[in-house]
Amino acid sequence: MPPGRSLARPTARRRGTMDIPAELSTGERIRVLRESRGMSRPILAQLCGRGAEWLKKIESGERELRSHTLLLKLAAALQVADLSVITGTDPGAPAQPVPLGRLSHPGMPDIWSAVMTRTLAAPPGGPVDPVVLQGRADQTWRLWHSSARNRTEVGSLLPALIRDGEHAVRSLDGDRRRAAQVALSDIYRLTGQATAYVAPAELAWVVADRALSAAQAADQPAAIAASAWNLGNILRETSYPEEALRVVTEAADLIRPHLDGAPEDWHGIYGALQLHAAVTAAREGSEGEAWRYWGKGDQVAKSLPASYVHPSTVFGRANVDFHAVSVATDLRKSQKAIGLADDIDPDIMPSRERRARLWVEVARGHLQRGDRTAALHVMQRAHKIGAETVAYTPSARTVAADLWRHSARSMRVETSQLAEAVGVATVG
Repeated sequence: MPPGRSLARPTARRRGTMDIPAELSTGERIRVLRESRGMSRPILAQLCGRGAEWLKKIESGERELRSHTLLLKLAAALQVADLSVITGTDPGAPAQPVPLGRLSHPGMPDIWSAVMTRTLAAPPGGPVDPVVLQGRADQTWRLWHSSARNRTEVGSLLPALIRDGEHAVRSLDGDRRRAAQVALSDIYRLTGQATAYVAPAELAWVVADRALSAAQAADQPAAIAASAWNLGNILRETSYPEEALRVVTEAADLIRPHLDGAPEDWHGIYGALQLHAAVTAAREGSEGEAWRYWGKGDQVAKSLPASYVHPSTVFGRANVDFHAVSVATDLRKSQKAIGLADDIDPDIMPSRERRARLWVEVARGHLQRGDRTAALHVMQRAHKIGAETVAYTPSARTVAADLWRHSARSMRVETSQLAEAVGVATVG
């Protein structure tokens, strides 16, 4: 601890927590809270899916803690209801609630029932034709990318899709069964997307496992690779970046030998795996690796028609360019991120969901530079494009909360409106 910092110095007590000196760093606050609860460093690190050495570096200040997901994990493990106790926000600022579980969405109970309550009884009318089932899955993926209320609208369709897909796989055989398994894998991948950040952890893992199991049962490399891309998302967002990187790189190695003469969508999922690896590496601060993976994705996009877009991952020229912004932002190269964004025409991206997330990334870049006026402007644009994407994406909620807490008084009305629209608490 730097000279002059005393853990005994009195400070304002915040929302039922212990007194913590206001000038302590995030790492020092974590250590004080951990020790006050009698927790060892290995135990707290394990609860966050990390090692004791990682936590030691965080507490000592040797490593900066940038991940909002990890901050929330630490807060939950330390039983801290207000994240600002860890981050050190002024006592008079609005609370930064730590959710006890995930974000809530009214569609979750029906999806939970469809996934977790399997029935062996056959529904009336016999199994759905696999071609029809795949068509419904593809149409629902299109809805996911085109609707401003994608979680609500897709979520209302998923329970029937899941049940019909499960019944088709149980009832059919031969090539028709394998086709149904590919469709079911697509359905579970979509379920993973639509319930991200709102599904209980156990459901998220079940959905990812079923998507991969169905694809493997179909013995279809592209479906296996797409399921690995989905599993990688869950691993990365639950703070297992090494495992996420391993899964997507192994999947890329699996599908690569099949690419000669393969359909465009096989190349598309291969490219999407490279972009996934790029962001994962960037979030870990591995700049060289991040741009190397991004370059592989860029080469795939160049080998495909300029207008090509993968139906579920939306891999294509625009998405490669969007990911360059994400990589630069995650590497905290804000000037580069904003410069890259300036050269993009976002309207060429057909996915409303992906366009909204691009503007969130741009807002993060502006915040890194301290330009909250620009960040507010692009966040308002993101929310207009995809309200539910912004409301249910942790990084977007973090930006909205930051704008509310720290923007100039002249911006208070607009930042308050944004925070309320996103669902971030604006009262102490």
